[in-house]
Amino acid sequence: MQRNPYFDNAKLILIFLVVFGHMIQPFKGDSALTGTLYTWMYTFHMPAFILIAGFFAKGSGKIDYIIKLGKKLLIPYLIFQAIYSIYYVYIGKNDTLTGSVFYPHWSLWFLVSLFCWHILLILFRKIPPLLGISIAVLFGIIIGYFDQVGHTFSLSRTFVFFPYFLIGFWTTEQQIRQLGRKSIKIASSIVLVMVAVIIYFAPDIHTGWLLASKPYTDLGAPLFGSFARMSVYMTSIIMVTSVLAWIPSKRFSFTSLGARTLYVYLLHGFFIQLFRQWGMFRADNIIDLLSLAFITLVIVFILSSRTVIMIWQPLIEGSVSAFRKAMRSKKEGINEG
Repeated sequence: MQRNPYFDNAKLILIFLVVFGHMIQPFKGDSALTGTLYTWMYTFHMPAFILIAGFFAKGSGKIDYIIKLGKKLLIPYLIFQAIYSIYYVYIGKNDTLTGSVFYPHWSLWFLVSLFCWHILLILFRKIPPLLGISIAVLFGIIIGYFDQVGHTFSLSRTFVFFPYFLIGFWTTEQQIRQLGRKSIKIASSIVLVMVAVIIYFAPDIHTGWLLASKPYTDLGAPLFGSFARMSVYMTSIIMVTSVLAWIPSKRFSFTSLGARTLYVYLLHGFFIQLFRQWGMFRADNIIDLLSLAFITLVIVFILSSRTVIMIWQPLIEGSVSAFRKAMRSKKEGINEG
């Protein structure tokens, strides 16, 4: 099947924002501009990524699909959990090999949560959409009152982010196409600017609300955290809709890189953690941010390259098809010469 350029463009833009967000995270408190940009991006980039993942989960629910998905997600999780543990010692982030299979390193939580969301779909796909989404939101709100639920097995993020995945599952391609209407684009532009302005002038916002990994007690709202989480849900879904309205449907020369976002997601931590450990960058002004954006772009393009795919595909996909394709192309080139 021919890939839809809209979704590949969306995934490429969103993975750039994920990497850029991780790049500027240590500096979010250094200036109002950096803090605003960081918070603004986090209101939508992971929810949008998760919604798109849900959109492509239409075939979920069958046992053979779940088994195949388990191999695709959990095996790379275990491999990279071990690799990052070793890497942290190598760069001096940790003194000894630490970590547990139950406590995902870096951004590996997404692999565990993505598998769990597909498991949850076995039940939730049988529930009417509006009711199922309402129940998922309720679970996401209630889970914040349990202090024991946090990073372990990514349980907090699994429940808090699940509504976006479920919304994506029930979203149709026709509804996605409707976002391209001129009236919606105009409205979405206003929303994107307004939210940025509100974040800039509002009191400090604890970004932990957007990361969804901590209980309400850790976020300073043990009693009324449910109201804050509900406001995050409403803000994020409006922001996701607004951003998706501006995703181009045209196929560009770089659109195909959107099919390789898993590689960028799993591998960019090697760059980011090294940069942080060495204290290589700053983000005090617009020039710094533009420089970091350019570095992020380079990282995304490098990690999406055919060479990187060929090297890492055996560990990430359990396949050597990229290597075989490269050898076949080389052989054909020699024969033609």
